[in-house]
Amino acid sequence: MSDPPTDGEGGSGRQAQAARGLLLGFVATLDEARAAVRASIPAVKELGDLLSLVRSGEIDRRGRAGGYAYVVHGAGCRLTSPAGIDVDVDFTADGAEIFDFWRLRVYGRSLPTPVAPSEEDLRAAVEGLTDPLTEVAPGWFIAPASHRSAGENPKRDARHL
Repeated sequence: MSDPPTDGEGGSGRQAQAARGLLLGFVATLDEARAAVRASIPAVKELGDLLSLVRSGEIDRRGRAGGYAYVVHGAGCRLTSPAGIDVDVDFTADGAEIFDFWRLRVYGRSLPTPVAPSEEDLRAAVEGLTDPLTEVAPGWFIAPASHRSAGENPKRDARHL
């Protein structure tokens, strides 16, 4: 019989570390997808532009851009990397990308080695990363790359979901 884990080894320490890695990976993958789509579709300055391009009929609701498959849905978009990794976001009224714990778990399940942290571990990871994330509505978050400009307050424009 082994000793119980201490100082963050195994147990909840390992799960919290996995949740933090998942969160950081999601943000990095979102950044990569955003850059790839921008490079592929000149009319896209921000991912939220996909929504208006679909609504105006300029692009299909489903397609490929910069190596990513995209599906525009309701108030958001799911992007799937060439490796099959999914990032799904909704958009605020001003087009900034927002996500919740459900979207983080979908991302985690799509990884080559799936990760499925609990909501409690994800909440702890978010709270531990207060600089890179802002909670714009209960349970909905925005990463800094999604902010329109340094002077804007993302809470002001967030839809309540």
